[in-house]
Amino acid sequence: MQQMTRIYAGTAVLLIAALLGGLLFFVTVGKERDPYSTCRQGQIATGAGSVGGPFTLVNEAGISVTDKDVISKPSLIYFGYTFCPDVCPIDNARNAEATDILEKRGLDVQSVFISVDPKRDTPSVLRAFTQNLSPKMIGLTGSEDQVKAAAKEYHVYYHIQDPTQKYYLFDHSTYTYLMMPGKGFLDFFRRDVSPQQMADRVACFMGAR
Repeated sequence: MQQMTRIYAGTAVLLIAALLGGLLFFVTVGKERDPYSTCRQGQIATGAGSVGGPFTLVNEAGISVTDKDVISKPSLIYFGYTFCPDVCPIDNARNAEATDILEKRGLDVQSVFISVDPKRDTPSVLRAFTQNLSPKMIGLTGSEDQVKAAAKEYHVYYHIQDPTQKYYLFDHSTYTYLMMPGKGFLDFFRRDVSPQQMADRVACFMGAR
């Protein structure tokens, strides 16, 4: 059993590394032509159009929505699940706090939480989760195929650890993606970025439009 656990853990690490490598490959092209170069921290440049893309999901009201419906303003998008014991609540609380900081500066930015666990994360469950963090946060779910398609567009890794367990958990990537209407993907944020740092970088992008 321990050997199998090590194999699964090793495979997850390799997959996450591959996805990160792919993400960095997509976002390091054409830096010299990047109008947002002063807003970044040396990680990303233009040519990142392969990150993000069309999706159809279900919102907290049970209504089918597309990426165009959701990303109607600058958006901080995060993939996770509500049963996540620690990472997802912390990361989304950080995202919500960043949008509050930006609102005080007169900048309208929204945080979006997309569940990778549609079996448990119904619209009502999502609504309770997001409203606990911020009344402005948007929660999205959908069918397994819809969620898989959305995650693929964002190069998001997720994998259920043991589906036979009642309280199963997921391994998943933990980046937050900044998306802008008409611009698409602009940047991503790791977990170690503070709310203030995130707000400062997002504000820079909005000022550079």
